[in-house]
Amino acid sequence: MLVLTKAILALMIGFIISVLFGFILIPILKTKKVKQSVSIFLKEKHKEKEGTPTMGGLIFIIPTIITVLILLFLRKIEFSDNLFIILFVFIAYGILGFIDDYLIIKRKNNIGLTELQKLFGQLFIAVIFFYIFMSSGNSPSLDIHTLNIHIHMGWFYGIFLLFMLVASSNAVNITDGLDGLSGGLSLIAFLAFGLISWNSTWVAGSSAIAVFCFVLVGSLLGFLFFNTNPAKIFMGDTGSLSLGATLATIAIITNHEITFIIISSVFIIETLVCIIQTISIMWKGKKIFLMTPLHHHFEKLGWDEKDIVKVFWFFGIVFAMLGVLFAVWL
Repeated sequence: MLVLTKAILALMIGFIISVLFGFILIPILKTKKVKQSVSIFLKEKHKEKEGTPTMGGLIFIIPTIITVLILLFLRKIEFSDNLFIILFVFIAYGILGFIDDYLIIKRKNNIGLTELQKLFGQLFIAVIFFYIFMSSGNSPSLDIHTLNIHIHMGWFYGIFLLFMLVASSNAVNITDGLDGLSGGLSLIAFLAFGLISWNSTWVAGSSAIAVFCFVLVGSLLGFLFFNTNPAKIFMGDTGSLSLGATLATIAIITNHEITFIIISSVFIIETLVCIIQTISIMWKGKKIFLMTPLHHHFEKLGWDEKDIVKVFWFFGIVFAMLGVLFAVWL
């Protein structure tokens, strides 16, 4: 019962603070003219979204950090190297995304950091994460506890971790294209990993990691209060890069890398569709999908935006349930 109480309270605190912070932040961003420019390929369907404030990731990043710090100060959760790593990645990727959003706003177009600059920033943070992670006494191995499999990966483990962080941050970023889509899928994924983390008793500070997940779930719920259709604010790279990298970090720390693949299936499918489309255009000179990412393909087919989001959320919940089943119950 204590575990359930902590989870619910963490979620509620995150939700309340993020909603209050959103009511403060959105008018400020409007005053400062921190507005999103809609892609020219989406002007027809999304023209009413032109000028909507961006950098909405701040609505769940700042309240989550504040809440976790308060809980640490009150000694309601214990500090550990693992919690530090998660907070570091959460903040560092948020800062990288903030820089990208700032440049887009300053230049008044959709061009922020170059792909190379963004990739370098993601890799740089991931390398620091890997150094801290290995310095904390972690083993370079892939553990699949459900199947009782232990694979020692040696130096290749470092490349594997770098790939996970960069791929996950980009996958969530790619999925962030419709009102409430990426925020809702992230909420579902972190809720699943909150449950999984609490069960990962072999990990130092597992309960604190779970509390972090539930606080973030509450904060994301508060963000969706403003981001569901019609969105009053967009997440921006500030939020999407941070969420994706943090999700991968928690999976790595709790030794649930395979579970991560299951839970993040919608994000992965969105990314694979983009890769398939690019390869098809380069090799055959034709498109397989009307537009990528996948959610825009369904828009081109005439689907309503709200219906697309609901369907994607449904599959996000299904994959999250399968992930929890694989990680905890089997």
